[in-house]
Amino acid sequence: MNFKQLFFRIYDRKIASGEITFSRSGIKKDDFTRLCTEDGFVLSRDAIELIAVNMKLTEDEKNQLIEAAEGEGTK
Repeated sequence: MNFKQLFFRIYDRKIASGEITFSRSGIKKDDFTRLCTEDGFVLSRDAIELIAVNMKLTEDEKNQLIEAAEGEGTK
């Protein structure tokens, strides 16, 4: 599973459950747009660390995102 697929699996689940809203996720709008439109785009490690807190990710979810980003090459 690539970064984009993993991110949206987690993001969609948290949005659907009402745990978070986009505005509280900590994701920059331009980064979100790039995630939706650019193949191979990944968030920086700093951005992942920020959204991990804002989206209340588990340590495992955060580590999976970091590993997926590093596997595709961080921006």
